[in-house]
Amino acid sequence: MLTDMLNRPLLDLRISVTDRCNFRCTYCMPADEGQKYCFMKRSELMTFEEIVRLAKLFVSLGVRKIRLTGGEPLLRKDIDQLVGMLDNIEGLEDLSMTTNGFLLKRYAASLKKAGLKRINVSLDALDDEVFAAINGVGAKSSRILEGMDEAVRQGMKVKVNMVVKRGMNDSQILPMAAYFKEKGITLRFIEFMDVGSLNGWKLDEVVTSKEIYNMISKEMPLEPLKENYYGEVAKRCRYVGTDIEVGFISSVSQPFCGDCTRCRLSADGKIYTCLFAARGTDLLSSMRNGASDEELAAQIKCVWDVRCDRYSQERGKNPTYKGKRIEMSYIGG
Repeated sequence: MLTDMLNRPLLDLRISVTDRCNFRCTYCMPADEGQKYCFMKRSELMTFEEIVRLAKLFVSLGVRKIRLTGGEPLLRKDIDQLVGMLDNIEGLEDLSMTTNGFLLKRYAASLKKAGLKRINVSLDALDDEVFAAINGVGAKSSRILEGMDEAVRQGMKVKVNMVVKRGMNDSQILPMAAYFKEKGITLRFIEFMDVGSLNGWKLDEVVTSKEIYNMISKEMPLEPLKENYYGEVAKRCRYVGTDIEVGFISSVSQPFCGDCTRCRLSADGKIYTCLFAARGTDLLSSMRNGASDEELAAQIKCVWDVRCDRYSQERGKNPTYKGKRIEMSYIGG
């Protein structure tokens, strides 16, 4: 098992399969001021075979969980084929995906058949007017909810991620909590983070997990649950008298850098050791230039050995920090 300079093991790998997205969410890929995005050419993207080769190396080095992200992963053609290829990796214990859910109803059956057992759906509001203002393309929440229902019908475990920003969708906290409590689906609240440099992050727009917890608990009492495993991101609670869970991801108010076990692989084959990183290490060029598995594994090991990232903790000391960071749409959440 690899450990970094802070003795954190490498256990989780997030793989971005595309930098493209069909949404323009204000906190991720905002479309304001005529912003134009220069997306990667197909030749710049890792092929499925290249993704699987690197995934196998990461698993051999200790990774036990892989999550597919984007951009929007369901925009990648034949994504179910990649799921099937990854599901066959010996030693991989968990394979999941994060999606905005817009195409989920169409692909849920093929993803489940290919071996995907868990899916996280990003949904930031039930109210269509609020949701449309966030996603930037006028998408309605009903379509996302239909996708979730189909995923559940196919036998997949579904969780919902809600990014909360003050003045944007904090009015949706209680409606979302009540809706997914009734559905029996875990809802996770994520504090608005300063990922990238385009989302205009301000500290006073962060609704803290403590505020959200108190707001919900007044209407629907909550009780804390014990951590499931080392490096678990969300602090878990459940509604009193039920097994229905709520999670809180508190990167701003309660940073969890100290036990972060995650590495990120971008769609063009670069690895990033932090969600807030400014630069990555290029594995794809090494691979296409003929590097052996042993050489690639050594490159990964060298990167993790010297890892000392703890951005969220450092940001806590200097909330006005404005350094350049890679955009979330490039390496996933």
